[in-house]
Amino acid sequence: MPRPKRQLLATAEETSNPPATLEPEQAIACIKKGEGKNLYTVELPNGTSLLVELPSRFRSTIWIKRGGFVLINTSAFDDRENKLDGEILNVVRDEKLWRKRPYWPGKFAKKSAYPPESDEEDSIVGKLPPVDDSDTKA
Repeated sequence: MPRPKRQLLATAEETSNPPATLEPEQAIACIKKGEGKNLYTVELPNGTSLLVELPSRFRSTIWIKRGGFVLINTSAFDDRENKLDGEILNVVRDEKLWRKRPYWPGKFAKKSAYPPESDEEDSIVGKLPPVDDSDTKA
């Protein structure tokens, strides 16, 4: 039997709102690779790679894509001896809202899809070739 719709909506609503502050053991990370069986490799802003688990409340409810962002808890599995480094607490869905928070890492700043514009006139796109006087007939 599928999960009730209200439970799905509650989970989706929970992920849309970012927390006011982060605890010291919490961090925002970027999804690098799905390892299978609800395990994901994430990258922290300092470049460290961790293996984290997606909790059962998010499974088959919220989909995570490569390059997306998640809020992780790195102290979730400290008491157990296994290969997991943390647990996903929240999935960033409304990125604009999350980016406005003071704890958003500078490394994950939004990059423009267009190259930066320069004032130099090195580009010849859209320009006519130079006119030579020798080419014109007198």
